[in-house]
Amino acid sequence: MADLISYIIRKVILAIPVIVLATLIVFLMLYLTGDPVQQLRSPRDSPQDIQDIREKYGFDQPIIVQYGRFLVNLLHGDFGSSVAQGTTGTSVSSLIVQKLPLTLELMAIGLTISYSLGIPLGVFSALRQNSWKDRSVMVFTLVAYAMPSFWLGILLMLVFSVYLHVLPTEGTVGGLKSIILPALTLGLGNAALTTRMMRSSMLEVARQDYITQLRSRGLRERDVIFKHAMKNAILPVITVIGLDIGWFVGGAVIVETVFSWPGIGMLITDSITGSDFPTVQGCILVLAFFVILGNLTADILYAFADPRVRLG
Repeated sequence: MADLISYIIRKVILAIPVIVLATLIVFLMLYLTGDPVQQLRSPRDSPQDIQDIREKYGFDQPIIVQYGRFLVNLLHGDFGSSVAQGTTGTSVSSLIVQKLPLTLELMAIGLTISYSLGIPLGVFSALRQNSWKDRSVMVFTLVAYAMPSFWLGILLMLVFSVYLHVLPTEGTVGGLKSIILPALTLGLGNAALTTRMMRSSMLEVARQDYITQLRSRGLRERDVIFKHAMKNAILPVITVIGLDIGWFVGGAVIVETVFSWPGIGMLITDSITGSDFPTVQGCILVLAFFVILGNLTADILYAFADPRVRLG
């Protein structure tokens, strides 16, 4: 247990520079579109008004000073204030707190759908290698993975909302039913990737000598597959949990826009349209943090599942 705790501490320490780098990239993002003051000013502002804006937001200071102040504010949970019409002066932190639970809910259900479909389908396909059932699963995964999320969302909306009238098309107007289509759209593409990875890993494990020995001892096939083979075959799936979270973070922005789901993805889209850079910065930084946290979680889970990783 001590080696696991030591491993976790090392990984947490290594994550700190990554977080700092993420804050630097998000901070510099504001300047990639040119002078940020030009985005905040109105056409009627005089030169003095522009200078006042520059001083108000600290853009008259050297960039290293601005970045230092940015980090200090982040440590206090201050992401700045919104500059969009209708929310001017509202704390970005409060906007994120309002929207984040909806995005996390969407991602959690999407991840559940992804693994609930992907792992059993991968095992099913591996156990029936080269059969028509295996080929059918592979065709499904190919189509699901290749289909853009916005197109899949529109297709599901067309079938279940327009033709069948069983699910709402947008927002939270239908209560719990409203999240089904966005979560399916978010989860199906990753379920396809999980299926192919689980199938490949299961086939590789099934060829190992220890599996042959277990069968030769007379163990039931069910026990060989589900008690021994799956335990090792699922390890590569665990390692990509962090990448999966990255997939869901990026996909949430698109899916929330398609379905008008009022989460952080929709907030980012609206903020970009309204040139609300403080809100965009805050949202992207929060999402980047979740990607880093996802990769850290994947490392810890892999070390927990395979003790050899802790000693490496």
